[in-house]
Amino acid sequence: MRRGVVGGGAARARRLRGARGAAASAAGGARVDTGTQMADNSKTEDTASDSLEAAKNASNKKEKLADQVMQNPQALAALQERLDNTALTPSSYIDTFPKAVIRRIDALKKLQVKCAHIEAKFYEEVHDLERKYAALYQPLFDKRREFINGEAEPTDAEAEWHSENEEEEKLAGDLKNAMVIEEKAEETNVKGIPDFWFTIFRNVDMLSELVQEYDEPILKHLQDIKVKFSEPGQPMSFSLEFHFGPNDYFSNSVLTKTYKMKSEPDKTDPFSFEGPEIVDCEGCTIDWKKGKNVTVKTIKKKQKHKGRGTVRTITKQVPNDSFFNFFSPIKVSGDGESLDEDSEYTLAADFEIGHFFRERIVPRAVLYFTGEAIEDDDNFEEDEEGEEEELEGEEEGEEEEDAEGDPKKDSSQPAECKQQ
Repeated sequence: MRRGVVGGGAARARRLRGARGAAASAAGGARVDTGTQMADNSKTEDTASDSLEAAKNASNKKEKLADQVMQNPQALAALQERLDNTALTPSSYIDTFPKAVIRRIDALKKLQVKCAHIEAKFYEEVHDLERKYAALYQPLFDKRREFINGEAEPTDAEAEWHSENEEEEKLAGDLKNAMVIEEKAEETNVKGIPDFWFTIFRNVDMLSELVQEYDEPILKHLQDIKVKFSEPGQPMSFSLEFHFGPNDYFSNSVLTKTYKMKSEPDKTDPFSFEGPEIVDCEGCTIDWKKGKNVTVKTIKKKQKHKGRGTVRTITKQVPNDSFFNFFSPIKVSGDGESLDEDSEYTLAADFEIGHFFRERIVPRAVLYFTGEAIEDDDNFEEDEEGEEEELEGEEEGEEEEDAEGDPKKDSSQPAECKQQ
């Protein structure tokens, strides 16, 4: 029994020693934790102090900046104007609407996209109408070509024309008949209308800027310019055909330029659609006769050998400015790569010229030959400028009236591809 007691006491002693050890360990851990906590608290206090100091410095900087702005009237006015403009932007105004209203606006935008697609179909049908009426115009253009090139003479009925200055022209004709003038044989045998198309090139600034002196003898062989529309079912496009007579420069009788068009809204920006646009163009190969290619020039260049020091002269062909580069346009990349700024400008100018040939030059050639169409264009531009000036004057007048009517306002305040 005693052994049992002794044994039981030993077990209790071991348990007590274990408990004391655990308590001691806990106490030690507590002491360590307390020390760590004190260190952490110290770090926290330092961080908080740094944050307060940084915030104080930032606040001081803001106050100084605000003082500087308030002391600078120009900066203050610029800031106020910026705030006013920001407040008046349509997007910021719309953002103030409730969600239900914005939802309805989104529905309107979706309707607008559908309208754009209908508009695209409209222009496709317009293209079909252009093709239809081009066939009606063509017999008249063919007769025009015959008169220009001396292939036929107009009848008296075809040549009868009553101008606005008919009386003055009759008087001038009588005076001329009264004078004794011996006509030269070559004047009586003039064929057609000499240099008809070349004269148009000289009269129209957009075209004359492209023509170099060495282009002129070639353009004098230009006999006709035609517009051809794409056939039904084919992608929308139109071609310009330049018909030349026999000449010493190239063997082609026709040079062509085709403009590809698109009449559909852009998927990424459908609201920008304003009708068909030219998206690409293709030229043609000019079969130049030997030594007659005006689109290149030959230069001589000296090269020095690095080792021996000897010098040799080489000849090299480089591009040359010419109207006939018109038939070798920059090629639009099909893989989505963007063109550089100069190429984009050149391509945009090319598209504008092609459109001008189609819409203005070919349908109204005689008026550009006589200069009447050019005068009409100039007058139209002057009228537009006059209207703008008049409107600006009215606006200024309204501002002055407002300033006079508002006593709060201080009156002292200032109110193609590589050539194939």
